[in-house]
Amino acid sequence: MRATQRALLWNSVFVAVLVGLCFSVYMSGKRIDYTWRWDRVVPYIINTDPVEISAERSGTVELSADKSELVLIPDSGEDNYTITGFDSLMVSDGDLVFEGDTLARIESWRTGPIIHGLIVTIEISFYSLIIALALGLVVGLMRISSNPAARKLAIVYIEVIRGTPLLVQIFIMYFFIGTVLDLERFTSGVVALSVFTAAYVAEIIRAGIQSIPNGQMEAARSLGMSYPKAMIYVILPQAFKRTLPPLAGQFINLIKDSSLVSVISITDLTKAGREVVSGSFAPFEVWFTVALLYLILTGALSLAIQRLEKRLSTSD
Repeated sequence: MRATQRALLWNSVFVAVLVGLCFSVYMSGKRIDYTWRWDRVVPYIINTDPVEISAERSGTVELSADKSELVLIPDSGEDNYTITGFDSLMVSDGDLVFEGDTLARIESWRTGPIIHGLIVTIEISFYSLIIALALGLVVGLMRISSNPAARKLAIVYIEVIRGTPLLVQIFIMYFFIGTVLDLERFTSGVVALSVFTAAYVAEIIRAGIQSIPNGQMEAARSLGMSYPKAMIYVILPQAFKRTLPPLAGQFINLIKDSSLVSVISITDLTKAGREVVSGSFAPFEVWFTVALLYLILTGALSLAIQRLEKRLSTSD
């Protein structure tokens, strides 16, 4: 019973701290004398405004019997053009319309620029994560290789990449290497993030492999396994379990670091947020929304890796 009461007490403390933090944020918002307009952000996430279909030239409207098809007969004698798939009509049969007049409307929900930016961020992070994991594995194996050339190349790569800012690497990748190789913005951003993250992944994998007792390799070799087979079937599976937590942290950093690709005009979540701020005049609402979306991405990745870690631990 004591343990239950103690758990209840500390859970109450946890809830009280969260409530206190939320209240502090609320009071801070009151003190800055700012009018919160969350309604301005919603159309940039999901836009429910109808799409208007305008006349491309002046002419006369002709409707089908069931009013599901609109034909505009231009006054200039050009070919008629037909409009279908609308939800509501703004004109009647025989009406004379001018260029730019609204003919019909389409009622539909459309994703706004914030969601488009979120999708781009997910794509960049996904491709970068896969490439960084593969490249980091190769560099990590080179780092512990007995071949001096491979080992020293891996060391130089890791030290150079970790010793220079990611922002500078993105600029070099896009404006220098990307120009030489004719790479698109998206490709340059993915390559820069992959190369940067792979340097950290290589060190994590190297540390994980070296944490496995030497007896494991010796036992595998004594059973007749070659070095590559022993590494693939014996060492790497054990090292992978041990490196999951630091790899999760590195991949979460990758998602957050992907915001830097906006400097080369990739419309990711961060750049979409800046564009929405200039159009909505609601900076706090937009940036809180952007932060929440990043939190959802990193939280989902963290939860997925935690589940994977638990599943692997139960298989031991």
